Amino acid sequence: MTGWELPRALEVGGEPWAIHADYRDVLEVMEWLENPEETGETRLYLALALFYRDFDRMPHALRREAAEKMFWFIGGGVEEKGPAGPKLLDWQQDWPMIAADVNRAAGCEVRALPFAHWWTFLSWFGSIGEGQLATVVGIREKLRRGKKLEPWEREYYQRNRVKVELKRRYTAEERAEQERLKRLLGE
Repeated sequence: MTGWELPRALEVGGEPWAIHADYRDVLEVMEWLENPEETGETRLYLALALFYRDFDRMPHALRREAAEKMFWFIGGGVEEKGPAGPKLLDWQQDWPMIAADVNRAAGCEVRALPFAHWWTFLSWFGSIGEGQLATVVGIREKLRRGKKLEPWEREYYQRNRVKVELKRRYTAEERAEQERLKRLLGE
């Protein structure tokens, strides 16, 4: 694969395996990979089942390679080097800003397209440039590093705290415990 192609199948175990390459499918896979309600093994199994069209026919021995290829595809077809950086973006929480800026970059309403390859979506995403999403991510990065915000950034942060702060996803057990504690405290 040269990078100029948009794959609809990945080679696993020496054979091509059809994948769900539309950006909406990949975002769903990523959502399952981050689901705090499931164990890591279950999350990976569900993600693979959603990603590969015929996953039910895939031999168990190929799953490790299939996962590696899936992550390679999600990463835009480039090998990941080094540890992952801090999380500055949440595809579910930030979708309104992402959609607006990707639409601007693509020159159309991307969600109305019947199919948009994940790598095409990543290209649009990578060309967003200045905008609301870049502002929010920039403020998140400064806050993470403990750097001083510019006056306009401080004002933006104060007015848009809900957008800027990444929400933690809790398991059902954690939410139940929070509710129990609130009841104990009379809240």
